Amino acid sequence: MNPRDVVAAWVEAFNRADADSLANYYSEDAANHQVAEGKVKGRDAIRRKFRQEFAAAEMTCIVENIFEDGEWAILEWKDPLGLRGCGFFHIKEGKICFQRGYWDKLTFLRQHGLPIPE
Repeated sequence: MNPRDVVAAWVEAFNRADADSLANYYSEDAANHQVAEGKVKGRDAIRRKFRQEFAAAEMTCIVENIFEDGEWAILEWKDPLGLRGCGFFHIKEGKICFQRGYWDKLTFLRQHGLPIPE
């Protein structure tokens, strides 16, 4: 699969809240760095992180754009509550080896009624 197709399939798994399928899109030693949080390293840690996130809040990713440039795909997204963000995915041999995401964590926590850290 090319990077654009990997990200499109990733979005489908994300919208099913399917942490196992999501994890399978990552290489064994992948890193996922959501800039509002710390970096998560390794497929198993990424799987655990998605499980935690799906247990904490109902999330939906509405694709606005997916761009592809070589081994990279860029996802612009929004959710039904109005939050917007973007993600950068470095994909080699059909697997995500690095992901970085930008979104407003404070808005997300408020929208979902989650505790705001001090």
